[in-house]
Amino acid sequence: MLLFLISCNEDVLEMVSTGTISGKVVDAVTFEPMVNVKVSISSTNNTAFTDENGEFTFTDIEEGDYSVQAEKDEFLTSFESATVETDNTVNVIFEMQIETTGNKAPSIPALILPEDNQELTSLFATLEWLSVDPEEDTIYYDVLVKNDKDDSEIIIENITETSVLIENLDYGTKYFWQVKAYDDYSEKIYSAVYSFKVINDPGNRLFYVKNQNGNNIIYSKNELEVESILTDISKNSWRPRKNNQASLIAFFQTVNAETHLFTMKADGSELFQVSTIPVNGFKMSEVDFSWSANGEYLLYPSFDKLYKVNKDGSGTELIYQTPDGKYITECDLGYFGDKIAIKTNNPQGYDASIYVIDFNGNILNTILDNVNGAVSGLNFSIDEQKLLYTHDTSGFENDEYRILDSDIFIYNFENDTSINFSTSKFGGTNDLDPRFSPNEAEVIFMNTSNDGISTKNIYKVSLDYIDDSYHREVLLENAEMPDWE
Repeated sequence: MLLFLISCNEDVLEMVSTGTISGKVVDAVTFEPMVNVKVSISSTNNTAFTDENGEFTFTDIEEGDYSVQAEKDEFLTSFESATVETDNTVNVIFEMQIETTGNKAPSIPALILPEDNQELTSLFATLEWLSVDPEEDTIYYDVLVKNDKDDSEIIIENITETSVLIENLDYGTKYFWQVKAYDDYSEKIYSAVYSFKVINDPGNRLFYVKNQNGNNIIYSKNELEVESILTDISKNSWRPRKNNQASLIAFFQTVNAETHLFTMKADGSELFQVSTIPVNGFKMSEVDFSWSANGEYLLYPSFDKLYKVNKDGSGTELIYQTPDGKYITECDLGYFGDKIAIKTNNPQGYDASIYVIDFNGNILNTILDNVNGAVSGLNFSIDEQKLLYTHDTSGFENDEYRILDSDIFIYNFENDTSINFSTSKFGGTNDLDPRFSPNEAEVIFMNTSNDGISTKNIYKVSLDYIDDSYHREVLLENAEMPDWE
């Protein structure tokens, strides 16, 4: 009996050898921990879910060979083997991949703009396309642009927008473009290949500004009525001034809430910021600057100061400061470089004066002195014997800088007289932004209603005096700030 009891007791007390299985589950692409993944051990009832670190642990697992399984919706079930040894811990790592078997790929991208074989008049193009995903997965796009002149490529990858702006194109060049669409689970789907061509350099001589969606955009046009967009439509750019000697257009552009002087080629390429000291004044749409005739430097105002800067941005120099603290809003440098016409005003834009100085700051002529009403539009004739300007002859002034009756005047330095050039102006309108034509037989300018919100149109008028009126011809509709070189 004693032997029997001892034998039974030994069977009951015999210990089972066990170990531990631990591990971690991560995304196979990002290697980020995966939470709430169901992990189970084959041929047992052991099941666990991963914690916030993607980790799990099984204890007291009998020694032996096991298959460990990890599963989660939208991911492929993953298996790893594990050999449990007594009093040891075996670690298992799962890298789970997304289930793609049932995924539906995005549709073939449909190219929208530019239309196939379209001819463009600007040196940038907005490419637009459309693709849809049946499961509303996020669609990613790659855009490829090539040209017919060299092996250069423009490649834009992994974007989610369905349009992209391509800049710095070349005149007379044909471009080919294609879009690839894909989601997180699909192969790339290729669109058709479209082409567009940029026109040959039109040799435009007329430059002007149009306002679009709150931004001023600089345009140019030639005698054949070919219009080109020169500046980025997403940026505010205005007051173009061409210099033929430098083969550059200077203009203002907003940069980080400041106004600076820029240059670009006549085709809109090679944008360059010239100024380091910002342009400033009482109203930036009224401020103007001037080129030297040889194109080597520019003059521009900043409050009561007038600066000179070389076209390459070097040599910034203060050359004049108003003695009474008035703002310098406009300037124009004479062809021979010895005279500077200046318009000054108070911080509200009024109490305006126009006078001519030399580079030493000596006043040579006074055209207007502290007059009432808005004044603007300085432009010397090439022989420096005449000066264009505008003046609101109503003398009206208010806090909104309202202009009621602005006329163009030509001041003659030989006899110190001014002639009103707006005798044929439409009632209730303003003539503004006058410039001499290249042959100085005409004047171009902008006319608009004095309500301040109506369409602005650019006109041309001959200097010939005919039947007691000057005859006007519309050059451009919905445009302002003209320059004709």
